[in-house]
Amino acid sequence: MASMETIKRHDTGAAVEDVQQRLATIGLLDQAAVDGSFGEQTAAAVRAFCIQAGLPAGEDVTGKVWSTLVDASYFLGDRTLYLRMPHFHGHDVEELQQALGALGFACGANDGIFGAYTELALRKFQLNLGLPSDGIAGAYTYAAIRNLHHSWEGKEAVHEAVHLGFARAADVLEGNALCLFGTHEFTRSVASRMSNLALATSPASKIVSADSLLVKPDQEMLLVHIVLAEEATAEAVPRVSFDDEATLPLRLETAIGVADAAAPSRIAVELPGTMWEDAGEGRSAQHFAITLLDALCSALS
Repeated sequence: MASMETIKRHDTGAAVEDVQQRLATIGLLDQAAVDGSFGEQTAAAVRAFCIQAGLPAGEDVTGKVWSTLVDASYFLGDRTLYLRMPHFHGHDVEELQQALGALGFACGANDGIFGAYTELALRKFQLNLGLPSDGIAGAYTYAAIRNLHHSWEGKEAVHEAVHLGFARAADVLEGNALCLFGTHEFTRSVASRMSNLALATSPASKIVSADSLLVKPDQEMLLVHIVLAEEATAEAVPRVSFDDEATLPLRLETAIGVADAAAPSRIAVELPGTMWEDAGEGRSAQHFAITLLDALCSALS
């Protein structure tokens, strides 16, 4: 693209019209001025774009200006994005990074470059929503992001958790029916400890473990399956990774919102293992129970 012929004032034709259309797309040129003739309005729009993009001021569309303009005129969903060399880059990538970051899936810097960190964040997001975790931003992924637009539009990436604290969440404990269960001895222990903590906080808590239920869970209960990494979960069930505790409440909230559209509502939470730091198994189970219950209360508040 660097060897392209410079497009300049008084030029006419399809190339000029393409430049004008992209300038109109990003709001720097009126649509009525897209006429294929490089006049004063187009020159002013190019100058404004160069300043906005941090390029040397000028009104000629060089290879560098053209490349930057193409990047700037892509919007979320305009093209399929995935990890490749050279990396995809552009405004649509930056929008994807912003959305993922605001939903709790950190991409590193919002630099508009689809690199390894962005792919990893995308895979986690897809897994969180029960989508195929292929790291490809295509139609289904874009549809999921658009459906969650109220949760990320205009918001910054979350770097610190805002914990409600289950000890101060009696209304949440009493107003949300959750059935916690595990299919491994350790995960059953975590589920049981969460139930005990919830009931100790509020005897009227509706957040209980499957082991303490006397009847089969009804359709109104959210099923929370606590799993280890090697355990498989049903296809299309949102699966939330426990890692990155700071964004766990936000990711749980997103997964619960998706799960509510199904019957029965169900999510899975994947623990990083049976050991937390250097604690023994019992202390580790208690740590996971406290942190996960706290995060669930924040997500449901």
